[in-house]
Amino acid sequence: NLKLVSELPVSGVHVDLVRGQNQLNDVLKTIPENVFLSLGIVDGRNIWQTDLEKAINFLKSVFESRNKLIISSSCSLLHVPVDLDSEDKLNPEIKSWLSFSKQKLNEIKIIKDTLQNDSCRGLINQTPTDNQTHDRKNSKLVHINAVKERLQKVSDSDYSRKSTFKIRQKIQREKLKLPHFPTTTIGSFPQTKDIREARAKYKAGKISGIEYNDFLKSKIKEVISIQNEIGLDVLVHGEPERNDMVEYFGEMLHGFAFTKNGWVQSYGSRCVKPPIIFGDVQRSKPMTTDWTKYAQSLTKKSVKGMLTGPVTILQWSFVRNDQPRSETAKQIALALRDEVHDLESNGISIIQIDEPAIREGLPLRKSEWKDYLKWAVESFKLSSSGVKDETQIHTHMCYSEFNDIIESISEMDADVISIESSRSQMELLDAFIKFKYPNEIGPGVYDVHSPSVPLKDEIKNLLIKASKFLPYENIWVNPDCGLKTRGWEETIASLKNMVDAAKLMREMYVRV
Repeated sequence: NLKLVSELPVSGVHVDLVRGQNQLNDVLKTIPENVFLSLGIVDGRNIWQTDLEKAINFLKSVFESRNKLIISSSCSLLHVPVDLDSEDKLNPEIKSWLSFSKQKLNEIKIIKDTLQNDSCRGLINQTPTDNQTHDRKNSKLVHINAVKERLQKVSDSDYSRKSTFKIRQKIQREKLKLPHFPTTTIGSFPQTKDIREARAKYKAGKISGIEYNDFLKSKIKEVISIQNEIGLDVLVHGEPERNDMVEYFGEMLHGFAFTKNGWVQSYGSRCVKPPIIFGDVQRSKPMTTDWTKYAQSLTKKSVKGMLTGPVTILQWSFVRNDQPRSETAKQIALALRDEVHDLESNGISIIQIDEPAIREGLPLRKSEWKDYLKWAVESFKLSSSGVKDETQIHTHMCYSEFNDIIESISEMDADVISIESSRSQMELLDAFIKFKYPNEIGPGVYDVHSPSVPLKDEIKNLLIKASKFLPYENIWVNPDCGLKTRGWEETIASLKNMVDAAKLMREMYVRV
C-alpha cells in the first residue's frame, strides 16, 4: 500500500520500525520529502527497554539525509503501563530491563537529542540500557540450560496422541460411562465477595496460609455439592483459588514477573495487569493437582482438571523479545505437559486446556498465518498429547469466527471442544458442520455475559438445531463460557434449566 499512501493528501506518514525495520528503505524512496516522516523506533507494544545505541545508529543516515522527521513510538502507548517508577516490589534486576510509557517518552527524547547533537550521546549513560541489555543476555534469571535442552529434545511423537480419535473415543466412553448430551460447565463458578476478601486478606498477611486453604476447600466443597444437586454429569472445582486464568499460572512458573500497578486497557473500561515473561519457563511443582484431587475426592462423578493453554498464556502476557514467540510458547507447553501428567497420575480422567486466544494471535497479514498456526497448534498438542487414550482432553475457545482456522482447530485433536455459540443462534457451528468436524463438541447453549436465565425450551431448541447438523452422540451441553462474573442465584437457575433441557434431548434422540 506504500504507493497509495505516498499519493494521499497528508502532511505526515508514520511507520512502525519495531515490527517492520526492513520497510524503511522503501519508505524513504516512496514518501515525498516534503511530507513529515514519523519514525516509530521505540516499541509501544512491549515493556522492554530500547537499545538506544542501536536505534540511534539505525536512524543516523536517515537523519542526515532527510529534514522533515519525527521520532516516535511504534504505536500508541496505551498498550503499556504508565510508569515503572511506581514498581517497588519488582526484582531490581528484572526492573532494570523494563520501560513503561513514561520511560519510553524519555527514550524518544534521548534518541532525538543525540541525533541532533552527538555531544548528547552521554544521555544514554543516564539509562542502564547498555549494561543491562548485556546482563539480560547472560542473566541466570533468564536462561536455564535444562529448559532449552528439553525443548531441543522434543520429537514428532511428543506432538501426537497415541491413537486416533475414533479409538480414543470408544475407550473413553467405556471408562467414563457418560449419558448422551453430557452436561458440564466451562470451569469457573461465581467469584463472590467473600472469596475476593479472603484472597486480599491472605495477600496482606491478615490470615495464614492454613486458614486460606481451609476457606478455599470449603468453597470447593460447596461448589461440588451444588453441581451434584443440580445433576451435572461432569463437574469442576470452581476455581476459587484463581485470581485470573493467566496470572494464577504465571505466579507458579519460573520466568514470569508481576507488577503492582502495570494496568493496561483490555476493552471498554476493563483493564488487566498482564504478567511479564522475562525468561525461560519451567514448572517447579504441581499448580492445580491438589485442588482438583481434593474436589474429586468429594464426588463419584468425574471432575475436570482446568488449565490455561500455552498460546493464551503467551498472548495475554508481555512476552520476552530475545527469542521467537514460538519458542516461549513451547516452553510454557512443556510446563503444562508436566501438570497434565500429574493430574492424570492422580486419577483425573478429564482435563481441559483452554485456548481462547488462539485466533486473536493471528498475524494481520494472511501470508504469515500458516507459520503462526503451525507453532500454535504444536504448542497445544505438546501440552496435551502425553496422556493415555482413556484420558479425555477438552479445550475451550471464546466467541470468534472459526471458518478460516477450522483445519488448525481440528489438528489440535482435542477430544472435546466447547465454543461460544448461543449468541449467534448456533451459526458459529457452520464452520464445524461444513468441515465435518470429527471430534466431540460443546456448542455453548446460553450466554454467560447476560444475567438473564435461559428457559429450558430455549436451550432445547438450540440443541435441536445443533443436532440437525452434528451427530447427537458427539454433542456436549454447556454454557458459553465460565461463570466467574455471574451471581449464584442466576447460575443455579440457568444450570438447572440446562440439565433439564439435556434430559429432554435424551428422551427425543436416544431410544433405549
